[in-house]
Amino acid sequence: MSDLTLIIGNKNYSSWSLRPWFWMKHLDIPFKEKRIPLFTEQTNAQLEQYYSNYKVPVLLDGEFIVWDSMAILEYLAEKFPQHKGLPDYFKDRAMARSMCAEMHSSFAAMRNELPMNCRKTFSSIKLSDEASEDIERVTALWRYFRKRYMDKGPWLFGDFSIADAMYAPVVLRFKGYGIALNEIEQEYADYILSQKAIIEWCESGKKESEIILMDEING
Repeated sequence: MSDLTLIIGNKNYSSWSLRPWFWMKHLDIPFKEKRIPLFTEQTNAQLEQYYSNYKVPVLLDGEFIVWDSMAILEYLAEKFPQHKGLPDYFKDRAMARSMCAEMHSSFAAMRNELPMNCRKTFSSIKLSDEASEDIERVTALWRYFRKRYMDKGPWLFGDFSIADAMYAPVVLRFKGYGIALNEIEQEYADYILSQKAIIEWCESGKKESEIILMDEING
């Protein structure tokens, strides 16, 4: 029995929860899943014991606690080094870390205007200049790294890495809001969407009954 438990939020909305969940599911790392619906009267009380400032995801390894998606992914990569969380070559690792760090710290306008919502799709949506610039930056990153590592495999750095887990929720955002992509970026997005773990997550999210109004965009 695995000692790993991943505390997640609503699958329909919680993009940060998806990141380590996708990583572990895709690599068949055994773990228990505990879902805590967000923004309810019980949420803070349920999260208080995990020392995560009432945020998800949280990883429990026995009694050991790690919070924050990026920290969890790095911890898992070190705990399971056979899965190579980052590329082998140190300069490739540095670029992968740069890409992950940018996802972790940037793209506020895109996040706000395109909240993850597995249940909804749009044919077109009006975006601010700031959100459009965020989208252009993300697609430029995908295009650059796919061109650079295309001969090594179908993922951003050829092999599956933490970078793919960090950008997977953006693929769901782009799909849901009908963001047009060029051929290389669309090929990568389609590959993410074809993954068994991503399909499972989305199907579960669609079945959830909770509604978080701040993440519901009308259009």
